[in-house]
Amino acid sequence: MYIGDTLGRRAIYTPDRLAVVDAGKPQRPHYTYRQMNERANRFANWLRDEVGIAKGDRIGIIAHDGVEFLDAFYACGKLGAILACYNWRMHWRELAQVIADTTPRLLIFSDEFRDKVAALLPESPSVTHTLHIEGEGISGSRRFEDALQSGDPTPVTNETVTEKDIVALIFTGGTTGLPKGAQISHRMIGWNTLNTVIHDILPGDTTVNVFPMFHTGGLLVYTAPLMIVGGTVILVRRFDPELVLNLIQEYRADFFAGVPTMYQMLTQAPNWAEADLSSLRFCTSGGAPLPVTLVEQFQREKGVRFKQGFGMTEFGPGIFALAPEDAIRKAGSIGRPNFFVDARVVDDHNRPLPPGEVGELVLKGPSICSGYFNLPGALDEVIDDEGWFHTGDLARYDEEWYFYIVDRKKDMFISGGENVYPAEIEQALYRHPAVHQCAVIGVPDPRWGEVGKACVVLRPGASATEDELLAFLREHLAGYKVPKSVVFLDTLPISAAGKILKRELRERFAGG
Repeated sequence: MYIGDTLGRRAIYTPDRLAVVDAGKPQRPHYTYRQMNERANRFANWLRDEVGIAKGDRIGIIAHDGVEFLDAFYACGKLGAILACYNWRMHWRELAQVIADTTPRLLIFSDEFRDKVAALLPESPSVTHTLHIEGEGISGSRRFEDALQSGDPTPVTNETVTEKDIVALIFTGGTTGLPKGAQISHRMIGWNTLNTVIHDILPGDTTVNVFPMFHTGGLLVYTAPLMIVGGTVILVRRFDPELVLNLIQEYRADFFAGVPTMYQMLTQAPNWAEADLSSLRFCTSGGAPLPVTLVEQFQREKGVRFKQGFGMTEFGPGIFALAPEDAIRKAGSIGRPNFFVDARVVDDHNRPLPPGEVGELVLKGPSICSGYFNLPGALDEVIDDEGWFHTGDLARYDEEWYFYIVDRKKDMFISGGENVYPAEIEQALYRHPAVHQCAVIGVPDPRWGEVGKACVVLRPGASATEDELLAFLREHLAGYKVPKSVVFLDTLPISAAGKILKRELRERFAGG
């Protein structure tokens, strides 16, 4: 055995334990660790024998969550190859650019994305083989399951693979150019698993994963660690609140992770009132501050306790954890750094700041990624001479070493010479009983430079006016922080990971 063959080890230790439930498929297939390991061996042999995949080669995937995503991931681990996890939300021209940069030999795709794949293939000469997961595919593509089952089940070994080798590429947002592929090593996964076991999960736990696996939240936050310790991962194609509540209840999930928008949607699901969530030891929220009202509602109506978390594609992804007992006492905090993570808050001159002062969050530890694919030195630009990784997040910490994300540097705006942090305003807005979702952005203003605009989605059946919400905020915030306008929307733009896309809102309301 060598580093990276998670399923090979698990098939020895717990061969008959349930590993994966593919709840996104109508027949909802179940797989034990023995079966998952056999599938990974078959696919690894097929990749090597039919496609010629060797150590360091890339295979790409544009697919919804399903067992096939994990087949590809663990087959790459056995071979020493690299799974490039492409964001299916991208336009085909953007995908073609990323594929040209990462040069995969094989492309796996869900039928829903067949048109994108057909459009980009003429511009992707590196791709010599294509596999479709369902449907009819495209000209020249082969059915994934047929390819996998034609592979030899003999165990695959590559003794040259070490903890430094890369097993996956997870792509950053790409808001300022081509998305960068963070190189995920076996070392990073191992250290993140250790942090996750210390702070969150127990061997044999079960969870429902609702994050897309092209995202660090889907593949690395809980799925990879849980499969290392022998737990069960239930996969869904897309976040469906009613289905998720049913799966938590049916499989007696031990924990669940989501972002605040997902938790809000769960409370609006038609089966919320009767859903039995008593099996949950905790829920984890990340991506944005969790409104206290939601914490209180889950506790009051379902007896569920929350942990707040914080992670990044390039680091962790498990970086901070707030224990359930602190969810109310330390509301808004991301908690303390995980065991093998160090953290500081520094000023613009990289000097550590005392408790209560706002500055940039910097991190140090072994669960950092191994740079960006095809961009040597790019990660070094955000790592200082002492080895601290600069996150671009504005934060503070209190006297008890609990950290608080104030905002992203790029989300902060300056109004009349004062720094304004939208996250603080959003937390105040969520206290209003009519507000279901909200996002605050800075828009141009001839007098103040920039002023706030609150984009609000009201709760079903609730009503509120612009004047009412602004008056409510004046009761909770300093005058310069109160937005100058409120716009009511039916929905907010949401990413595949469930985060509100403020960039789209800024583009939409750039004129003020």
